[in-house]
Amino acid sequence: MQDQTPKHQDGPYFEELSVDQVFDPAPAVTIGSGEAAAYQAICGDPLATSLSRPLAEAVTGRPGTLVNPALVLHVSIGQSTVATRTVIANLFYRGVALRRTVRHGETLQSNVTIRGMRELSRRDDRPARGLVLLGIRTTCLDDGATVADYERCAMLRFRNPEAVTAHDDDLGEADPNIDLAAWNDLIPDGWDTAPLRTAAATTSTWTRGTPVMDPMRDTVTSAPELARLTQNLAPVHRDPSLGPGGRRLVYGGHTIGLAQASLTRLLPDTATVLGWQSCDHPAPVFEGDVLSFRHTLLDEQPAAGGRLRALQTVVDAQRSNGSSELVLDWRLVTWGA
Repeated sequence: MQDQTPKHQDGPYFEELSVDQVFDPAPAVTIGSGEAAAYQAICGDPLATSLSRPLAEAVTGRPGTLVNPALVLHVSIGQSTVATRTVIANLFYRGVALRRTVRHGETLQSNVTIRGMRELSRRDDRPARGLVLLGIRTTCLDDGATVADYERCAMLRFRNPEAVTAHDDDLGEADPNIDLAAWNDLIPDGWDTAPLRTAAATTSTWTRGTPVMDPMRDTVTSAPELARLTQNLAPVHRDPSLGPGGRRLVYGGHTIGLAQASLTRLLPDTATVLGWQSCDHPAPVFEGDVLSFRHTLLDEQPAAGGRLRALQTVVDAQRSNGSSELVLDWRLVTWGA
């Protein structure tokens, strides 16, 4: 007789995982206007091609409303948490490539594989923990095309604090150096930046290597709502008792979403984000933190009738006690007018 006992979804914990392990995928997610509106309310991204259907159709030459590339990745990351329910922190993202744009009504599913593991040294002042490198590939179920692929490195708890594993893989690091020539193949075919060129006039004064400060700071709100919206299963993003000092840990992508919103406020001629070269979270973010954003144009070159841009975005969080801390170092590539 088949066992009808409900499956308990505690874990997986670090010592229960293995290299090359493949997870059953999380439920597929269809992204529509409701999901887009909820995301817009949380992050307020003014990326024009995902706000205006007529503009999206003029730029892409195809019917339909575009999903913000940040929301695409948030859904992908949320689906990848089947492997990281016991996460303590996410250290970095590496080689994030958006290989296909997504339109409203399309359905995404993500597959997750463990590519490496390293047990961390034990200390009396913290629980046993280890690092897990995940490989993630997100596909569109409508046509089977790959939408995104990347790696992320998460720190997970042990279930048994006395357990010892032999995992000691070299997980490497994210390379922050961007070679724009390597990103040409990710520029969407047939797009026309002409409808964005009026906005381009406001961005022509950016100088390479000179940081540009966004005059508007932003407050982190609705953190559990974004975790729920994107099917993020990590309890630490919902239950404050699991976070450091009894504070609920904000999902790192929330900071990235607000950072992208800041960037597109300052670069309104952006057509899309092609990917993230690297993304490091040096310190945690908590709900109510006030974020400030500083953007630097690292490199720029003409491509496909528009401009490829390599950018660094640095985010600082002001805490409720008045202290300030670096919380994000993000290197990304955009394409626009």
